[in-house]
Amino acid sequence: MLSMQNGPISHENQEPDDQSSSLQAYFKPDVAFDDIEQVYQLKRSQPVIQAFTALFHGGFDSVLIRLLVLRELAGDTESSSFSRADINAKLAYLQPDSLETVLARLRQHQLLIWETSTSLYRVAPLARNVLSALDGLFVTDTDTDQADMGFLLTQVAGAQALGGVTVEQLQHLLGRLIELTDEFRDAIASGSEYRLRASQSKWNNACDWVEKGTRIIYSITRDGNADPLTQRTAQAIGRAQSALLNMQGMFSRALNQVERQRVHLGQSGLSTTDIKSWLMAHPDIASLADDAIDIPVTPLFATPAEMIDVAEAELFAERQNQNFQLPTGSDTEFQLQDDAVLYTQLDTWLVSLLDTAQTVSAAPGLPDGVDIARVLLPNSFAIASYRASLLPLIGDQDQSSLQGATARLSGLPLQFTLTDNLKQVDDSTVAALSDAKLTNFNNN
Repeated sequence: MLSMQNGPISHENQEPDDQSSSLQAYFKPDVAFDDIEQVYQLKRSQPVIQAFTALFHGGFDSVLIRLLVLRELAGDTESSSFSRADINAKLAYLQPDSLETVLARLRQHQLLIWETSTSLYRVAPLARNVLSALDGLFVTDTDTDQADMGFLLTQVAGAQALGGVTVEQLQHLLGRLIELTDEFRDAIASGSEYRLRASQSKWNNACDWVEKGTRIIYSITRDGNADPLTQRTAQAIGRAQSALLNMQGMFSRALNQVERQRVHLGQSGLSTTDIKSWLMAHPDIASLADDAIDIPVTPLFATPAEMIDVAEAELFAERQNQNFQLPTGSDTEFQLQDDAVLYTQLDTWLVSLLDTAQTVSAAPGLPDGVDIARVLLPNSFAIASYRASLLPLIGDQDQSSLQGATARLSGLPLQFTLTDNLKQVDDSTVAALSDAKLTNFNNN
């Protein structure tokens, strides 16, 4: 009844001795499979494996119909046994021949029990166990459980409640924790903002499961009846959970680094990240070129080596025709601009912020600080956006050790406090600002 695919010998419909000899063919001649503990454990679970083989052998359509029939019969709680007429009525939407084939296979593999004396069918207890295990996988919501830890932790919790948690179940959970930790470290090392934000969302989901599983792991480590291997595996899970939780600071530092390196497009207030987000959210990027280009552009590609060859050939051809002389050089007029408008505005704004810091420090009547609208507006949208992008640098220890205007900005005795709320403002170019304040650093 047990058929192993892609092997040297098929095991279906073989006697026990034949099965042993065919199984030995998979191992080296000097290795006896009975000496391997994992083989012993799998052979001990032969009825369960045979039940899964009976259900899942063959194509997807056949497997689906077998599960459909077995779930329909097992889901009927009004009676523990069924006549053939009851089954035909319950599964009237199936072809009679197809239903007969499925029932015969389930009956042959003891998933359905046929009682000859009463001519009734019963669902075998093993079949209910198999369906219960499958239902646990079917109900796992992969959209909300991005970390794929829900089913593993559920299995550990159920086994612990029954007092029968196994080392294998704990090892599966430990392996998943290690995989998640490596995945998050790779995302942080990549420096990609999109990978960082996606991994941080997945990390938050994993932390929720870690919080739920902490009590379970704690009870296992405190269990005096647990064997040493189970205790060590549970302790390793605890260490893996700690390493996972400690990655919050790594995510924050990586995102702050990305924020500092973000490129703004001139004085528009937009960044390359904004443009990329907009393009990724567009359902059809190619449609953006509709009615924009009338004549298709034919690109011409030339490598630097080819360009040099062509230029050299033209140069020597020109020299052969006439006395070729390079024109005399001339001095280039340079126009230096010592004080750019943007940096002049930045210096002026720094003086204003310093006055604000002195005001906040000297006025005990302003416990809530100064609203950022006072330091950003009134101005054009571009200048207000530029100033708003510089506010997070206030109090940045990394910038304060450098030189320049941003270093002076980070050294101001102020604390920038930002919330997720938006507040409407009365301005001709800016409709709303984040609800944020500048407070005295010493009061926080």
